[in-house]
Amino acid sequence: MSEQKPTVRLMELSVYFRDRIVSRYRSWEGYQNISAALKVPKNTVTSIILKWKKFGTIKTLPRAGRLAKLSNPRRRALVREVTEIAMVTLTEFQSSSVELGKPSRRTIISAALHQLGLYGSKSGSPQKKGTLQPKKRYLKDSQTMRNKILWSDETKIELLNAK
Repeated sequence: MSEQKPTVRLMELSVYFRDRIVSRYRSWEGYQNISAALKVPKNTVTSIILKWKKFGTIKTLPRAGRLAKLSNPRRRALVREVTEIAMVTLTEFQSSSVELGKPSRRTIISAALHQLGLYGSKSGSPQKKGTLQPKKRYLKDSQTMRNKILWSDETKIELLNAK
C-alpha cells in the first residue's frame, strides 16, 4: 500500500468559507458530506466545527506568542525611512528615531528589517580593496607563470660532500 503525503495548506480558509461549513453543519449535513461537497479535508471541517462549538465564532482567534514590538504602520514607516536614506548606520538610525519620539532598540529595528529582507552591509574599505589588487593582476598570466610565482620562495639546498 502506498502512503499518501499530507497536504499542506499555506493559507487559512476565508471567513465566508468557514461560515458555509458551519451553516451546512447546522442543516444536519455530516462531516463527510460537507468535506466532499466543499472539497475540504475532513479534519479541517472537524476543526472548524469544534472551534465554532467551543468559542461560538468562526473568526481567526489571536495566536499564542509575544506581541510584536513594532506595529505594522510603524514597520512600514521604518522601511520607508531606511530606503530613503541610503547610507546610515543602525546606531544613527536608532538615535534619529528617538529624536522623533519613536524610540526603538537597535535589535528590534534590525530584526524588523531582516524580516522584510533588508540587510545592512559594510562598504569595502580602501585597505581591503588594496589587498586584492596585487592578486588580480596575476589572473591574466598563464598557469605555468602562476606556478613559478607561487613557488618562488623555494630554495635549492645542496649537501656538502654529496657524490
